[in-house]
Amino acid sequence: MPYYSGTGGSRAAARRALADAASVPFWQDDPAAPEPVPPPRGSVETDLLVIGGGYTGLWTALQAKQDDPGREVVLLEARTCGWAASGRNGGFCSASLTHGLANGLHRYPAEIETLERLGRENLDGIEKAVRTYGIDAEFERTGELAVAVEPWQLDDLREAADEAAAVGQQAELLDRDSVRAEIDSPLYLGGLWSHDTAMVHPAKLAWGLREACLRLGVRIYEHTPVRRVAGAGGGVQAAVPDGLVRARRAALATSVFGPPLLRRMRSYAVPVWDYAIVTEPLSPAQKAAIGWRNRQGVGDAANQFHYYRLTADDRILWGGFDAIYGFGNATAESPQQRDRTLVKLAAHFAMTFPQLEGIRFTHAWGGLIDTSSRFSVLFGTAKRGRVAYATGYTGLGVGASRFGARVLLDLLDGADTERTRLEMVRSRPLPFPPEPLRYAGIQATRWSLAHADRRAGRRNLWLRGLDRLGVGFDS
Repeated sequence: MPYYSGTGGSRAAARRALADAASVPFWQDDPAAPEPVPPPRGSVETDLLVIGGGYTGLWTALQAKQDDPGREVVLLEARTCGWAASGRNGGFCSASLTHGLANGLHRYPAEIETLERLGRENLDGIEKAVRTYGIDAEFERTGELAVAVEPWQLDDLREAADEAAAVGQQAELLDRDSVRAEIDSPLYLGGLWSHDTAMVHPAKLAWGLREACLRLGVRIYEHTPVRRVAGAGGGVQAAVPDGLVRARRAALATSVFGPPLLRRMRSYAVPVWDYAIVTEPLSPAQKAAIGWRNRQGVGDAANQFHYYRLTADDRILWGGFDAIYGFGNATAESPQQRDRTLVKLAAHFAMTFPQLEGIRFTHAWGGLIDTSSRFSVLFGTAKRGRVAYATGYTGLGVGASRFGARVLLDLLDGADTERTRLEMVRSRPLPFPPEPLRYAGIQATRWSLAHADRRAGRRNLWLRGLDRLGVGFDS
């Protein structure tokens, strides 16, 4: 039986390992979290309004002030900066702008070399910003290791290695012994180590960007949800609980944690629940038992995949596998704690690292991913070009959000740039159908992906049809 079928292992042991886990994101469980900035009093006027205090919004505000220090920038956040997806993810900061090279080659073959170059430049820009602003984001440029845990996945890794070589990407194909010399799991049959990925502390990155914005003069207001956005004269106005914010231009960077401020966005990105658990710190003996001296991020090569990495204090974050969609794009109604998924994750962890038997988990949580049907970010404008938006990063927004912010500023300026000429920027994916077809289609896709994993990767008629249409569902 494949290791990803069912829960595997001992359900009782998994429950014991999770018994004391706090139901909050590990990254946010930190007394150093900044105190929130209170909401505005009365009306506010600005040149640029940024709605959303996650990565996309923070990068937009920061780069806007870097471009023009005299420009007035206001950022509104419904909760606190980094509270939503930007503070709940695994901290994989990839150079890919297209949710991986294979997806980029499939969708944008004529532009892939440009996209790869822009992606590397974007990752370099993130590293430079971290250093320039003294952001303690635990930035480690370790690369990412894709591991095969079933024989059929070895062919996928070889194909991925050939694709990487064709575009000049640094990647090393590892056999069973070589990959187990990096990280020792009895399940590993081979691996592909790509080098254009960094590991970060997600919440500290968001908090550091927030502090950098404040230092440059961005006015940030937290606990300030935006009720609606409308055109007003030659600009935009946003309704907030105690007044209005008026701006010449506005950037929407709200992801899917709240209702969309533009109706069209509901059709192009759906909220998907993803879950993660974190162990207690490994002892020196436990660390020696698995190796992992190069601290790469890891993802297995299944359709229903796990991602995992070491934290700065040598805990293991372990997440993924299930991708849960709630009928009608449900968000608040969906459970942030899903016991069945968390137990499954703990059991899969035990099967992957049996040498860590008895280890406990200290944190377990869920978060929403904004998934688009093409698996990568999409852009658009509204209100006669006075509003621009980016959404649908599908799990790789930690790195791509800085690029997305740069595109938003180009669109709002009406600038003709290398970025705005990209097909990825000019085109849109196929929209998700309305309910109940949306829910039925997503569930059929989830079942088919799990079925393919049980059948040595063979895709059924449903998945082959989606492939021909160039659409899908992923987290």
